[in-house]
Amino acid sequence: MVGDGQLKKILVVDDEEMMLMLVRRILSQKYEIVTATSGAEAIELFEIEQPDLVLSDLMMPEMSGYELHRILQEQSSEPVPIIFMSANEDDESEIKGFEVGAADYIRKPVRPDVLIRRVGNIIDNLDKIHGLKVAASTDPLTKLLNKSASQREIGERLKISSGALLMIDLDSFKLVNDIYGHAAGDKILIKFSELIRSIIRKEDLIGRMGGDEFTAFLENVYDEKILRYKTSFLNSQIVVYAKKLFGADMNIPLGVSVGAVFVPDEGKDFQTLYKKADAALYEVKHHGKHGISFFGKHNRSEKILSSGISQMQLILAERNIEAGAYFVEFEDFKKIYRMLVRMADNYKKGLTLMQFTLPDENFAAEFKEILIHSLRRSDCISKNGNIFLVILQEATEEESDGVKDRIFSRLSKNLATTISFEREKIF
Repeated sequence: MVGDGQLKKILVVDDEEMMLMLVRRILSQKYEIVTATSGAEAIELFEIEQPDLVLSDLMMPEMSGYELHRILQEQSSEPVPIIFMSANEDDESEIKGFEVGAADYIRKPVRPDVLIRRVGNIIDNLDKIHGLKVAASTDPLTKLLNKSASQREIGERLKISSGALLMIDLDSFKLVNDIYGHAAGDKILIKFSELIRSIIRKEDLIGRMGGDEFTAFLENVYDEKILRYKTSFLNSQIVVYAKKLFGADMNIPLGVSVGAVFVPDEGKDFQTLYKKADAALYEVKHHGKHGISFFGKHNRSEKILSSGISQMQLILAERNIEAGAYFVEFEDFKKIYRMLVRMADNYKKGLTLMQFTLPDENFAAEFKEILIHSLRRSDCISKNGNIFLVILQEATEEESDGVKDRIFSRLSKNLATTISFEREKIF
């Protein structure tokens, strides 16, 4: 309510109708006014209206302002800001009012200028407090809930609601930072957070857990088809945006993997459910990526669906195939190299290993892009420190010389003279 940009709402409580009319006339130009003539009515309206501030007479029949505040505070999960009004001239009632937690104390008869100023001061302070709370709960980059706020707010919602808890992870995001820099990576994260917002409702919760990992709770959502559709949308749109940002030749296999768990089927505790969603995410990460997997009895992951070879082929196949060489991490490169050496030995096919050593890693991202776009899709590239390795298949010595010349021709003269090159014909 406070800090949401809407007209602030004040609940005014007094057993005198004339007083209610007076206060409404004074404050209604700046605030939305709701009135109650008794403490019991005020308690009922507070639950329905959820006002930003309560302005209450102190001495009323049946229930005093003190008692009203105590009951409202017991029923609310957050402090209830209240201003007491009283015709009592002694200081004891004012002191007691502040002791029980009143935001302010105004003496009757009420002066319009004093009432407007006192209420305005309280509302301004509440806005400032709300702003600080929001800042403490918000991820500064994406403006989503941060990790601690996600755990707290989603955790509270899980205790009382049903639906789907999701872990959402950006595939291959590290390559964006490595190739295009962290500023570009931030743009991808901001856009991705906007895409997630676009597929959830206002009442759903979404947070950034850190890096390229997000979580969301979709209340009363149980349909796996809907969640698959949302995952597919995220996968397609993040690539569309990346190509728009980096160019049509962007060939990073960006995508989205999602682990889902249904609530309360698998529990109500955040940490328990989060671990189960993480287990589902692990499944999709290790069986093709760019998809969604469901934990437990709802599990419909690609692994389980793949009873036929055609389905398995879909899992094994590379997503978003682009022109240019295939870049893999060094550990994967070693496995590919060993397999190709076996094949070359068995079928007597040509295999060439090329090594480019950079003076340092400052130009690594630029050189990697040049390599990818200078080689064929059947060639493989990897990086280990400031060393780049290339596997050429079935390339003659003349063809490998042409590859080397093409790569060096695309380098600046200063960079070309600092890179050392070696080549080994395996078969």
